[in-house]
Amino acid sequence: MVRENEIRDGELTVDMPPARDAGLVFIGRIRTPWKSRLETPRQGRHDGPVCRLEIFEPWVPAIKGVDFYSNLEVLYWLHQSRRDLVLQSPKNNGNTRGAFSLRSPVRPNPIGTSIVKLVGVEGNVVLVRGLDCLDETPLIDLKPDRCEFTPQAGDFEPE
Repeated sequence: MVRENEIRDGELTVDMPPARDAGLVFIGRIRTPWKSRLETPRQGRHDGPVCRLEIFEPWVPAIKGVDFYSNLEVLYWLHQSRRDLVLQSPKNNGNTRGAFSLRSPVRPNPIGTSIVKLVGVEGNVVLVRGLDCLDETPLIDLKPDRCEFTPQAGDFEPE
């Protein structure tokens, strides 16, 4: 695991350009048992601990119907990730890869995504298993993994 601000052999950082506001709104906060990156799992597991997606007002009514699905996709902002590392050596062996070829949390726009197992809904809280992020991670979005309107692979005829 990369320590905070560590640069390994062969890795490359860049100067970040000025921010342009995309109008991103956090819809909630994720509560997990992990307080540091070193204790956070690399991949979430559907038999992992129950985590809480605390939905903020005015977004609470948007939870309606989420319990129809067994799997959800959670998008979140990896608020403690560095954003300037474009070449990374994930195994610390000097072999580097570009940030876009990795699922590393270290990326220009540190958006994380996980497919989670729905455990239940309690008021403004969605209970799930399968997350791999820090406690108090900002929540960007929540959506069904698949739904009746999502085309499956092979549904399209080639033109």
